[in-house]
Amino acid sequence: MPTLAVTNFNIVVSVLGGWISLFGLVSYLCKENFYLSEALISLLAGVVVSPPAADLVRPLEYTGSEENLNAVTLYFSRLVLGVQLVLAGVQLPSRYLKKQWKPLSILLGPIMAAMWISTSLLVWALVPDLGLLHALVIGSCVAPTDPVLSNVIVKGKFADHNVPKDLQRIIIAESGANDGLGYPFLFFALYLIKYIGDGGVSEKGGAGLAMGLWFGETWGYTIILSIIYGAVVGWIAKELLHWAEERRFVDRESFLVFAISLALFIVGTCGMIGSDDVLACFIAGNVFTWDDWFRLETLDDSLQPTIDMLLNVSIFMWFGAVCPWSSFLDNSIIPIYRLIPLGILVLLFRRLPWVFAVHKFIPQIEEVRQAIFVGFFGPVGVSAIFYLYITLDFLKTLEVDGQPRSDVRNLAETVNIVVWFIAICSIIHLQVVHGLSIPLGKLGFYLPRTLTRGVSSSPASDDRDPGMPPFSIGSRVTTFVMAAGGPRSRSRRNSDAMPTTSQVTQATTATTSGSRLPIFKIGGSIIPLRKEEPISQIGRAPTSRPESHRMVSEADGSSRSSALAVDTEQEGGQLSPPSQVSQVSTPVLPARTIRFPDEPPARTSILPGPAERDT
Repeated sequence: MPTLAVTNFNIVVSVLGGWISLFGLVSYLCKENFYLSEALISLLAGVVVSPPAADLVRPLEYTGSEENLNAVTLYFSRLVLGVQLVLAGVQLPSRYLKKQWKPLSILLGPIMAAMWISTSLLVWALVPDLGLLHALVIGSCVAPTDPVLSNVIVKGKFADHNVPKDLQRIIIAESGANDGLGYPFLFFALYLIKYIGDGGVSEKGGAGLAMGLWFGETWGYTIILSIIYGAVVGWIAKELLHWAEERRFVDRESFLVFAISLALFIVGTCGMIGSDDVLACFIAGNVFTWDDWFRLETLDDSLQPTIDMLLNVSIFMWFGAVCPWSSFLDNSIIPIYRLIPLGILVLLFRRLPWVFAVHKFIPQIEEVRQAIFVGFFGPVGVSAIFYLYITLDFLKTLEVDGQPRSDVRNLAETVNIVVWFIAICSIIHLQVVHGLSIPLGKLGFYLPRTLTRGVSSSPASDDRDPGMPPFSIGSRVTTFVMAAGGPRSRSRRNSDAMPTTSQVTQATTATTSGSRLPIFKIGGSIIPLRKEEPISQIGRAPTSRPESHRMVSEADGSSRSSALAVDTEQEGGQLSPPSQVSQVSTPVLPARTIRFPDEPPARTSILPGPAERDT
């Protein structure tokens, strides 16, 4: 007899899949029209399904103990940061870290140190009975800017139109690098607490041993080793992928997922040797695309952003379910009337004054408003939770007879409450400021010129052909692109010359004058049939190999560029005359007929001949 199986696994999978599906239905509307970030929406969804609310997701019941729950949250954060930072490194242009080392050194050196010190002083001043070393621990957890939340301000329609590319890249590079560089700030305070926190009673060696471990273990083994390891693994992975691609050993799916699998490998191996896997992932991602080959080859693919979105939605739902919401109101560490001002002051003075003070030394920040923008949007998120649980794991070593040492008895609870609250405040602050300032700024600053542009650029009613039926989804395509050139593969080492401008102009003129049939392009690639090639022969190898009709393509037949072309016969490297061009069959629309609103417009390029597509 059938019975209901309302198990934890079934409930979690149903809730997660249902939420991602529902959010996906209105994702573009939320993010681009209402400027609601997926982080805040997923966090609120996690609160709704958490034990205090709907009680659908019960993290403590799944893990069995508070210690196991902390370990799961730490590993989940490591996984998300590892994937995010490899993708962040891949997004940067060729040799970016080498070319932009000066502005990055300012952001990662004095700026990050100032963020650490200022946050620590605010925590020290507002949290009762808290020592300075303990405040330095909390300040180091929230000093790095979060790469997950940084995507809110460097990606999307608004960022593409209003944030310069150079500024976007420097924000990505800073948020990627300083995540891994939080270790020295954190362990500077933790080692001092361990060896001099109780006056050296339980641990011998004093401040000298603490600083020796800080330089040797933290800087030498954790930071420098992770940089070397990430660079070596990234370079080896790049060369292996080049080697496999040139010999046609790798298919398209494996090619696209390579960066994500590289992130998983580095997180696992660095975790085994005890080094900084977060920093190693970012270095490996940038070295992996050092020659810009992989970045350009995957520029228009959506697999990596899709995996990125799934991880982001999942982890912020998890954060909403495991966050100690009740502890913000009921705790013995800091009252709520101190906690709220602390969150506000940290958001105001943690980053903005210091970025504004040195913005003239950073070439990417050209104006005062850009300095305010970069200083104001320094989010605290997944990286802060990651360092929070690193701290809690370290404090377990400071026990005497199974009990916490007297000097750190309340430190774990203090770090847990304050860091979680600042992270939640940062997510809300990012949403409020980003969600309200953008529409208000656009309404007050861009409305007049938007209206002017809209009136001046309205198309005349007589510009359209009288016999042309209305078509509101796609755009009319009347230009065919032809070229006589050798085959190009996506490999950096097997690329030939592209067609000259005169050839493209000649082909465009011939086609436009010879054919007036309208072609409506919605998305994907439009590949016309050869005149002598029936529809039944599509996908089969032709009897003869043409010398024209090329594009950047791959052996598996996948093409990222959206384009159209005419397959013409030529003799002696010359283009066919217009009379022959006009007799080409009408192109056939591809299977993909939808172009989403957040996708870039299709780009015109040279298509391969049928023989190359079937190779």
